[in-house]
Formats: sequence, structure tokens, C-alpha cells
Amino acid sequence: MNATIVCTSVSHGNTMRIAETMGQVLRARVVDPEQVDPADLSGSDLVGFGSGIFNMNFHPRLRDFIESLPTVDGQAAFVFATSGLPEPPFKRYTRDLARALERKGYDVVDTFICRGYDTWFPFRIVGGVAKGRPTAAELDAARQFAERLRPAG
Repeated sequence: MNATIVCTSVSHGNTMRIAETMGQVLRARVVDPEQVDPADLSGSDLVGFGSGIFNMNFHPRLRDFIESLPTVDGQAAFVFATSGLPEPPFKRYTRDLARALERKGYDVVDTFICRGYDTWFPFRIVGGVAKGRPTAAELDAARQFAERLRPAG
């Protein structure tokens, strides 16, 4: 399987750690949106899209990249994120990004989110939240998630 993971990780490397863990399992190249031509993703059997959550949304660089993508015909994709706080039921970040990808013709097969150390305002005034996250158990959950994405055989 040929896989690519597009990841924006800008604060503490939380999301990059998740992307690299998944990338090892999938033997995927992990790239920043600025490092890949959107048209080049057509050569991938599976494409992952992820970032940390900022102001209750994925990073603007990742969202802008997705907007620049050409339309595809059912290409397999997955969405992942790290967030200082749990994903609230009234604002499902992963669902929103999956819908944006589906509008581009992607078949979003699954999503993954876990906590990540966060020092963005207002959390920085108390030293941040979710210190020590993602944990070894969360990295293992990311590994297991990626294993489920691999084709059988």
C-alpha cells in the first residue's frame, strides 16, 4: 500500500508524534502541507490528514490545503487530531474535516483523536493542559488505529 500522511504540527510536536507512529505502521511518508503538491496525492492508496486543534478547529494551513485539493473519485482517506481538551459533542472537529474531504470526493474510512499538551491561550496562564500527552497508551492506540487501516493480507 502506498500511503501519505499530511500533518500540520506547530506547537509541541504532539500531532507529529501521532503522525509518525501511524506512518511507521502504514509505511507512509509524513509531509507538511507545504511539502506536497495536492495533485501528487493521487498516487497514494490512502491519505491521512491531521493537525492539532486550534480555536475548536483544525489548523488553518491544513484546512487551506484541503480546499486546494483537486476532486478525486473515492480515494481512501483518514482524519486525525490532537487536542488539549476532549472533542465536545457540540463541535466534532474530525467529522467537520471528514465532510470537507468528502466534498472533494474522498472516502473517509475512519478518524482518530487524542489529547495533546496544549499551551495556547488561555491554557498558557496555568502552564498548559494535558501535560505529558499523548501518552504511551495513546501512541499505542494510534498504532492500533493505523493497523486497522492496512489492507488484509
